[in-house]
Amino acid sequence: MKVIVGLGNPDKEYQDTRHNIGFLVIDEITTRYKIDLNIKRFCSLLGEGEIHSENVLLVKPLTYMNRSGKAVKSILDTLNLLSRDIIVIHDDIDIPLGKIKKKFKGGDAGHKGIRSIIEYIGTGDFFRIRIGIGRPFEGEDPSEYVLKRIADYEYESIRGSIDKAVEEIEKIVSGEDNRL
Repeated sequence: MKVIVGLGNPDKEYQDTRHNIGFLVIDEITTRYKIDLNIKRFCSLLGEGEIHSENVLLVKPLTYMNRSGKAVKSILDTLNLLSRDIIVIHDDIDIPLGKIKKKFKGGDAGHKGIRSIIEYIGTGDFFRIRIGIGRPFEGEDPSEYVLKRIADYEYESIRGSIDKAVEEIEKIVSGEDNRL
């Protein structure tokens, strides 16, 4: 089983912000694969289903971004899974808008949600799908930038990156890209 974790913040005010792009990817997967997010457990909203005949657990932590590790650790411990069974989707201001990067292993690169997961599970050995949201304007506070709503002119690029992220997740889940 793969655990696919979209990082974001649960309150409605954050719904269409750059920082919630992980949640948007989870929403796209639920639509494509008809997986309902209807379970509240592990401080998360969960959905069980299949992608290419492989079992997956979709996760939207309800702990807020900076405490995402609490939810992820609870899931891994209870289901007796390993860190390599996780795919985490998150925003990245160091990647241009509309681009994505995939990696396995590493540090948090300043992302507090990833930092929380590494701290709670004790390793950075998991897949990440990093979705570019672009850099803030000069003088703009990065923490304010990520919490701003996605601008209308950004939606086409964001839509494209969500589609690319789902394709990369499909490759990981199916074993087509399994760097372990």
